[in-house]
Amino acid sequence: MNQYETVFILTPVLSDEQMKETVAKFKKVLKVLTDKGAEIVNEETWGLKKLAYAIEKKSSGFYCLFEFKAEPEVINTLEVAFRRDEKVIRFMTVKLDKYAAQYAEKRRNKLSKKEEA
Repeated sequence: MNQYETVFILTPVLSDEQMKETVAKFKKVLKVLTDKGAEIVNEETWGLKKLAYAIEKKSSGFYCLFEFKAEPEVINTLEVAFRRDEKVIRFMTVKLDKYAAQYAEKRRNKLSKKEEA
């Protein structure tokens, strides 16, 4: 089982409630894929950020990150869900090597310590 990281950008015209519903929808897609062996490791919502360049004439977007472990076949199912949703303006899924996975774990631990304090 490989470890993956998916970052997706939602259109900025959504309200906070619509954004949370959309993130929950994709989280549900990943949970459905847990039947195929997927496991959600981490989920982060980075909020509204400025884009480096305009996408679909929009200069900002809601950034979200999912970190999960899954078999390679699961990625196609998830990416089809991203492509079908008009609220998603960009997405990228990356397979983490052992060093990137270690770094992601350190980053998660650092963030959890910050939240506790």
